Amino acid sequence: MTRLLVFAVVTALLTYWFHRRLVRATRLPRPWSAIVDSCLVVLWALAVIGIASGDQFATTWARPPGYVGWVWLGVGFYLLLGLLLIAIASAIARLVSAARRRRSTTAPSDSDDAGAGPTTGPTTGRTRLVVVRVATAAVVVGALVTTAYGVVVAAQPRVVDVQVTLPRLPAEFDGLRVALVSDLHIGPARGIGFTRRVVDQVNEQRPDLILIAGDLIDGTVAKVASDLEPLAALSAPLGVFGVSGNHEFYADDGGRWLDAWDRLGIRTLRNERVSIDRGAQSIDIVGIHDYTSPAPYEPDLPAALNGRDPATFALLLAHEPRQAFEASDLGVDMQISGHTHGGQMWPFMYLVDLQQPSVSGLDKIGNTALYTTRGAGAWGPPVRVGAPPEITILELRGR
Repeated sequence: MTRLLVFAVVTALLTYWFHRRLVRATRLPRPWSAIVDSCLVVLWALAVIGIASGDQFATTWARPPGYVGWVWLGVGFYLLLGLLLIAIASAIARLVSAARRRRSTTAPSDSDDAGAGPTTGPTTGRTRLVVVRVATAAVVVGALVTTAYGVVVAAQPRVVDVQVTLPRLPAEFDGLRVALVSDLHIGPARGIGFTRRVVDQVNEQRPDLILIAGDLIDGTVAKVASDLEPLAALSAPLGVFGVSGNHEFYADDGGRWLDAWDRLGIRTLRNERVSIDRGAQSIDIVGIHDYTSPAPYEPDLPAALNGRDPATFALLLAHEPRQAFEASDLGVDMQISGHTHGGQMWPFMYLVDLQQPSVSGLDKIGNTALYTTRGAGAWGPPVRVGAPPEITILELRGR
């Protein structure tokens, strides 16, 4: 409830700022000013419903209005960027204008030019108002178009094929096809239909192995678990394995969420490993909790690797790419992660790059190959700009 109240207050302040920039700064006349203000208040309320959907509120009624609220937050983000630029430009223009007026009043006058004063204030004011109105309209249109594009992209996760060469991969596993699913974020904006569509896409690829890298949900087990039921249909000869992400711990106990996954046939790895066989050879599938998991679910890679044969190929499933530093130190051959969403909405990818060693795609951390998927869903606004959603099929090749 505290998180909801903080969100409501912050977005209310943002809504007031939008009123200042969209209505007051443009001197919008009635009835348009009243219409814009009414829309801002309604959209604020829908955004509050959206943040509470799946947690405080049941998705059965809160998801439809909440979806609109989340989309509005996507629009609001791009509005914020554009309107900040206008506000900064306006402030600079006022400072320059004030400096010119001061120079004009202090400069000595020439008798021949006595009748020609500086440009009158009303004329300058009207020109500035026209510029602000045109710039504001352009920002509004740009925010709406960008978000609409992002909504369409986010609704259509695509299968991405990636080939990875791994020197220590046993010959029997050469050509192993691994389906990677991450970051569905089912709950506030997405429901059972989205889960079913992702499952169908994965099964159509007929992978040998399916790995789930966390953040499947946003919400409580009681309110959201039923939306994950299609995951029970996931099928692969070598099994379906999963680990927790950070969002499994936000609205509920992460252990309860992993128990729910187990009931769907997903073998959850809780700082542990399993051996899978192909022919006469085997590899270790290792899974650890998320980097930020609270007690008693802290990640413990040494415990997961304890007692294993170092000569055996190890494939680690860990939600966050930054867990690859420890993986490299401990001799893991490859790590598979999600979490970043590839930045999800431009320009967030540049901020993610400051926190994680990889934003998306194939990288190498020390001696460990790292693949970071952009994920199939979206957190918060169901919007993707510059980072399309993906379901990854990794083809592992030996040398």
